[in-house]
Amino acid sequence: MILVKFVCAIITRSLFILVSLIGVWRVTTVKNDSIYWLLTVFYLPLVVEMIFTLKRRKGKEYKWFSPAILLFLISIIPSIWILELHHQENKASDPQCKKLDSWENVKSMVTPQNGTLANETLKNLERVLTSVCPNDWILGLHQVLLILLIIGKWLLPLGGGVTRDELSQLLLIFVGTAADILEFTSETLSDIKDNSLQLVYIILAVWTWSMLQFPLHLAVVTSRPQTSDEPNGEDGCCNRLLSRHSTDIWNIVESLFIQDGPFLVVRLIVMIYFDVFHQMLVFFAIKNFLVVILNLYRLIVICQDFRPPPPSSSSLRSKRREEAEMEEGRT
Repeated sequence: MILVKFVCAIITRSLFILVSLIGVWRVTTVKNDSIYWLLTVFYLPLVVEMIFTLKRRKGKEYKWFSPAILLFLISIIPSIWILELHHQENKASDPQCKKLDSWENVKSMVTPQNGTLANETLKNLERVLTSVCPNDWILGLHQVLLILLIIGKWLLPLGGGVTRDELSQLLLIFVGTAADILEFTSETLSDIKDNSLQLVYIILAVWTWSMLQFPLHLAVVTSRPQTSDEPNGEDGCCNRLLSRHSTDIWNIVESLFIQDGPFLVVRLIVMIYFDVFHQMLVFFAIKNFLVVILNLYRLIVICQDFRPPPPSSSSLRSKRREEAEMEEGRT
């Protein structure tokens, strides 16, 4: 069992490094400058983390946090930023390329030219990769990144205290989150007109902020049922609320401040300030608004359920009677 955990931990981090390396290779190819290979320096923390985890924790992850996923994001996000900014700055001068929008284009790219032999496979592979349109390249990196985050979390050994049920819940949350993030970046960046780099920076900043959901695992914290010895007064209300609804509260916080809230703000900026308006943009803005409102409503419902009940008339009478008896005893 320990050997399996070691293998899974190594394979997952190796995939992280491989995908990040592909991103750096693409950056050096697009920029035509070998200095961008220095981006591989960001892999060193991931290698150090792998050695430490294998040696000290036998490959196991932490319960609430995944350093491997965070370091993977740190290693690949700079490459995606550079590719996105370069593409937005050079849209008009992009060379002729082949879009991945039909089987015919895909077959024409992968078919060897002039009977390419096995020893020229790498050259043929490079030709295929460089002939893909920049926009498709960036979208592919986004897609591979999100898919690998889900698969990687599945392969990484469970941390202490994390059950398989909680892991399955977390993976389902990751799938929904990844779909929303990919839709946000692809749809919103496609709305940019006139090479507005200011808007590109805003979108990429919000996208980077939203990716911080993946290293955190607080959304699957199991809430404790209320016990009879828990305080029922006003002083223990907040403690009971956090202990029993920690999962719901964290999901609300994620939606309001990390995902749907920032997505709604960006889409409103795109529509109002940058004067971009179309049917799908309005639909997704309304969707984000509904999610924000429903989460606020959920938070109000949770708080109302934990308000201390008002004292009944019988309890008030008994309290007054006790106070009167105490006064008589003093006299």
